Amino acid sequence: MSPQTQPTSDTTLEVIGVPIDLGQTLRGVDLGPGAIRYAGLRSHLRALGFRLLDRGNLAVPVRDSLSEGQQSNYLPAVQIICETVYAAARKVAEQNHLAVFLGGDHSIAIGTVGGISHREPVGLLYLDAHADFNTPDSSPSGNIHGMPLATLLGQGYPELVNIGRPGAKLTAADVVLLGVRELDRPEREQLRNSGIQVYTMRDIDERGIFAVGREALERLNHRRRLHVSLDLDVLDPTAAPGVGTASPGGLTYREAQLLCETIADSSRLSSVDLVEINPILDHHNRTARLAVALTASLFGKRIL
Repeated sequence: MSPQTQPTSDTTLEVIGVPIDLGQTLRGVDLGPGAIRYAGLRSHLRALGFRLLDRGNLAVPVRDSLSEGQQSNYLPAVQIICETVYAAARKVAEQNHLAVFLGGDHSIAIGTVGGISHREPVGLLYLDAHADFNTPDSSPSGNIHGMPLATLLGQGYPELVNIGRPGAKLTAADVVLLGVRELDRPEREQLRNSGIQVYTMRDIDERGIFAVGREALERLNHRRRLHVSLDLDVLDPTAAPGVGTASPGGLTYREAQLLCETIADSSRLSSVDLVEINPILDHHNRTARLAVALTASLFGKRIL
């Protein structure tokens, strides 16, 4: 079965939770998988006709259970978790299943994208207010959730770069970064030199989300499958308040929906990350409910 967003009774979609909060300092994103499930993910995806398999959550150590020696940047624990995520994502791809990975912070993308692309390259549409293109040398905070995109392109901690298979998991031509509006200064220079296609919020403001979204997909036409890594902070905080690193000036609810519907129209979506939802900062689970609605649109829900 080739990837598709028009499900049949034989289309299996797996849900895998990764409740990790070790990639950054703010607590609460480890509660994201539960919040998304509580918001009705299962019923929404089943209503689309998928055969749904919820695999539960992968094992992630509680931050407070780690020794002080492991708490500088949690690198050893993040490495182990991403190796587990990689193996789970690889298995999903080998079975030709679709997948939704529930974060947790964005460090899970090191494992999800790596595993999904193990057998066959994928195009990556990275939706984020931030580029996540820092390295240990450039990062002001040292937080690993600000490094996954650089790691996937072969830069950064060798322990993370070499998870699953040695070296980079993608080329710059395989990546489109969309919705960016907040960059660290060294990260900005690294991104300019990377060859990655970047669409900032100014591009979206000037050209419109439909034109930008269509062009982004065209730039990934050389890959049969698409992986969407969706950090909910790509939306404006007025639409998605429950995120760990909110940044004003993001996508509106309707812009995000249109983008997801445009991606679904391509019929190439194979897997999705939903990351950085922090229920502690949310209002009545609003951000998780938004994530569920966007996921349904990504997998083919239509107005008519």
